[in-house]
Amino acid sequence: MSHKDELRKQRYNTVINKISSRQEKELTKAVRAVCNELSDIFPGIRLDYEKRVYLHEVTDHIEDSFPEVDTFYYQETSFMTPDGGFVYLVSKDSRQRFPILISEKKNQGTNDLRKLEGKPRQAQGNAIERLGKNVIGLRAFLADEDIFPFVCFGDGCDFADGSSILDRVVTIAIFGELNKIYLHDVANLPQFKRGSFFFRAEEWTEEEMYELCLEVAKRSVHYYFSKYGEEAFI
Repeated sequence: MSHKDELRKQRYNTVINKISSRQEKELTKAVRAVCNELSDIFPGIRLDYEKRVYLHEVTDHIEDSFPEVDTFYYQETSFMTPDGGFVYLVSKDSRQRFPILISEKKNQGTNDLRKLEGKPRQAQGNAIERLGKNVIGLRAFLADEDIFPFVCFGDGCDFADGSSILDRVVTIAIFGELNKIYLHDVANLPQFKRGSFFFRAEEWTEEEMYELCLEVAKRSVHYYFSKYGEEAFI
C-alpha cells in the first residue's frame, strides 16, 4: 500500500471512529435518561448500572440457574461491553439483580464517504458479525428468563434498504423482523430469544434511542413484577 493510500485509509478510520464515539455517548445519555424516567414511573424501585459483564459472572449465573450445565472460559478478565451497558432492577433485599435493558450501537459503511471523493465502492465491512458474539453470550446470560431486553441500533450506508448486510442482522435476530421490539421469547419458546434490532442508513437520534430503550425497560420491569411480585422490589 502506498503512503498516500495509507493516509487515506487512516482518514476513513478516523472519521468512523469519531462517528462511533459520538454515537456511543448519545446512547449512554439516552440510557441515563431512561433510568431517570423509570424512577418516576415506578417509585421505590432501585436500579443499578454496569458498563460490562465478566464472562465468569455469566458462567456463574448459568451454573446457578442450570446446575446440570457445565461452562468454561479462559481468562478471568474477559468481558462483554455493550455500548449502552447494563441496567438492572435490584431486589428489595439487594441480593439479586435482573437485567431490564442491554443496549448496543453500531455504525458501519464507508461507501457513502468514498462516493463523495469520487472513489469506487469497496467491500462492505464485517463489524456486524462481531455483534453476533456478544448476542450469543447475552442470550446465555438471560437463559433463565422469558425475556431478552437487548436493543441494538445500527446505522450507516451498509444498512440501507436492499443491502445484503441486513440479512446478516436478521440472522443474528433469529430471523425476526428488524425495527420491531421483541422482548418476550417468541411463542414462549426459549430458542427464539430474539432481541430488538433497529437498523437503517439514517443515523438514530438520541431521542429515538431513548424512546425505544424506555419502552423495552418498562416492559421488562412489568415482566419481573409479574413473575416475582412487585413486593420483591418495592
